[in-house]
Amino acid sequence: MSDDIRALKADAASRLRNGRAAEAAELFERLTKLEPDEANHWFNLGYSRRVARMYQPALDAYAEALKRNVRDPQDVHINRAAILSEHLHDIPAAAEELRAAIATNPRAATAWLNLGNLAEDLGDTDQARDAYARALEVDPGNGRAAGRLAGIEVHEGHAEPAISMLREAAARPPRSPQDAAEIHFALGNALDAAGDYSGAFAAIAEGNRFGLAGRHPSLRYDSAATQDLVDALIALPPIAAADPSGSGKTPIFICGMFRSGSTLVEQLLARHPQITAGGELEFIPAMVREELQPYPQALAIASGERLRALRDQYLEQVWRLFPEAKRVTDKRPDNFLHIGLIKALFPDARIVHTVRNPLDNLLSVFFLYFADTVTYSLQLADIAHYYGQYRRLMDHWKERFSADIHDVNYDALVADPRGELQPLLTFLDLEWDEACLSHDANTAVRTASNWQVRKPLHAKSSGRWRNYAREMESVRRELIDAGLLTENCA
Repeated sequence: MSDDIRALKADAASRLRNGRAAEAAELFERLTKLEPDEANHWFNLGYSRRVARMYQPALDAYAEALKRNVRDPQDVHINRAAILSEHLHDIPAAAEELRAAIATNPRAATAWLNLGNLAEDLGDTDQARDAYARALEVDPGNGRAAGRLAGIEVHEGHAEPAISMLREAAARPPRSPQDAAEIHFALGNALDAAGDYSGAFAAIAEGNRFGLAGRHPSLRYDSAATQDLVDALIALPPIAAADPSGSGKTPIFICGMFRSGSTLVEQLLARHPQITAGGELEFIPAMVREELQPYPQALAIASGERLRALRDQYLEQVWRLFPEAKRVTDKRPDNFLHIGLIKALFPDARIVHTVRNPLDNLLSVFFLYFADTVTYSLQLADIAHYYGQYRRLMDHWKERFSADIHDVNYDALVADPRGELQPLLTFLDLEWDEACLSHDANTAVRTASNWQVRKPLHAKSSGRWRNYAREMESVRRELIDAGLLTENCA
């Protein structure tokens, strides 16, 4: 290998590591021209383009890697499937890629697992069960496959067999903290379904301990940093807003705490003929990370021209994904952090803010094994602290943008869907449509709430915290002392 090519590879890898994926992609593209038959260059080009959200060019680069007989072609098919399902919303094509991965390597556990995820997203329990079972067959220690398989059994009313299977899995020495966490979270939720609340809480607490043990210290919750960020956002001066786009296609932004009902609200809205569910789009957080550092100081000094360019960039990405849509939802719960940015980009934006009983919300976060990006989920005290900062910031946004923020209460929604949805549609300048009350999810649901939103609306999760009143007492008292909860509401 020549010194020039070696230096180019090192430079590209360094830029990718440092979050400069678009620049890395340019360098990997140069490498493909210098050594067009080197399959790894095409693979790296595909990966860097994927990270840079250049989805179709990423697919093209991965296809070239396959043509050049890349080593481990199943990994290419798995990556292509992730782009197709998560970003381009082409589930059939994603499933085809995963089947191609399995044809290449029948023992590709990740492909079986992802195939199960796709079936689960579509509500197909039979295919999901089969795929997870195959993943466990080739990788018996896979905690996620075991947990997902048990979750289907619980969903179908068979909690006891799931509990037995998970207890056996939990008794074996864990292959990794992450696998152990997956198994204990699944066990806790199965015990919850069976009414063994003390056992459920113990299993979930153990799962969170494993999750914390497996998390790099840099990815653990930093309460001081969260408070500093909220302080800085509240201190933002009025921002020079971009002019209205004039396209009539400003997205509907849905945000709030995770586990506050945002998926349900999006799915009900998406049954309206004027609305398409966009899901958890990453464009706003990516804009903050890549274009507005340090944040929010860079936002405070952004010119109207700069904000117009960012707005147009956002719209181009959204409408490339949903070219036939009339209105699209951007349901990214943690976008509540960026309401100031959203209103600067889209002065006419409507913000749908989902809320629920604080104790139910905290408990639901604690009972779900999140990705590393949700740093506060592993300890109740951290969740309570984050919740307090969220409430403080939302109070500020409501003072500044009160007419353009509409609360949807999860507990009221499941008790009286029409009573909550009609004012919401009015807020969005939409006529009432009975389709919003239908029971069938009309799209793939790619969040942890996928099974719940496919069921008829019910209020079983309202007041769930009372099953764990003893374990929740310290955070209940903390919320009351902070003025975030009253004795009557608790």
